Amino acid sequence: MVWVIDRDRRRLDEVHERYPGVEVGDDPTVALRDVDAVVVATPATTHFELASLALSAGKDVLIEKPMTTDIGEAEELCRLARSSGNVLMVSHLFLYASAVQWVRNYLWAGELGSVYHLTMVRNNLGPIRDDANAAWDLAAHDVSIANYWLRAEPLAVSAVGGRWINPAVEDAVFVTMRYPDNVLVNLHASWLSPRKVRDITVVGSRRMLILDDMNLTEPVRVYDKRVLDGAERKGVVDTFASFRASIREGDISIPRIILEEPLMTECAHFLECVERRKEPMTGGDQGTSVVRVLEAVERSLQDEGREAVVQGGRVGHSTG
Repeated sequence: MVWVIDRDRRRLDEVHERYPGVEVGDDPTVALRDVDAVVVATPATTHFELASLALSAGKDVLIEKPMTTDIGEAEELCRLARSSGNVLMVSHLFLYASAVQWVRNYLWAGELGSVYHLTMVRNNLGPIRDDANAAWDLAAHDVSIANYWLRAEPLAVSAVGGRWINPAVEDAVFVTMRYPDNVLVNLHASWLSPRKVRDITVVGSRRMLILDDMNLTEPVRVYDKRVLDGAERKGVVDTFASFRASIREGDISIPRIILEEPLMTECAHFLECVERRKEPMTGGDQGTSVVRVLEAVERSLQDEGREAVVQGGRVGHSTG
């Protein structure tokens, strides 16, 4: 690390005290003369200005989520990256988590069968924001995961939320997303909850699974449970006993997943992309996709939950 730029002098003094060999200042244009790559970890409303400045100066960029708060700005950053030939990577951190990668491989191998629906909960008490609502701050993680696993964008979204702490932003949001192939995804994101929860349930035609990101020893459990199809059922389901017989309840398996620090994995991936000129797993197109969905969520929130169409399509991801 060569430079740290911040508008807060106290933060700069802390950095300089801890890392005396690092230059500090409040003018990014000065630092851009002295670096090869830039990490933009600032409020989302400043992402476009700083990232476009860096890309225009021929620098590779890792930008925090959400990529921007405007789809036009996100598309412009992608254009700048293509025209300059520089790496543009978006920090959708949880895609670099070992458990999320394990589930991806399991889904893409067809082990769950056809995916029916996902339920995603991301709650905690704080940190409370006043510059972005819970959708842009928290649900961005789950939108990126759902897009990644399903290899698509939702066709439409509907969302409602509540404002209790700050009158300008939603402290909790409830979002339903309709994906291609009749897949439904329901999100609940809130920073007003007594318990920290990062929980995803995936229901398929053959099996079901739960990813609990707070469980550091057994983050994934696979349930051999499903509803039997007509060929497997015996007789007419007209009694409680025959109803029970129409449900398959098999074993619960807990895969062995070696957990690694997602932030370290993400940073290593960015450096590899810079050194080898690779396309990032979470590049500009993937970041733009999440912004497009969040803009639709915002429209639905403003329209009291009416469904909003997502003007996009299927999204591919590099495997890194």
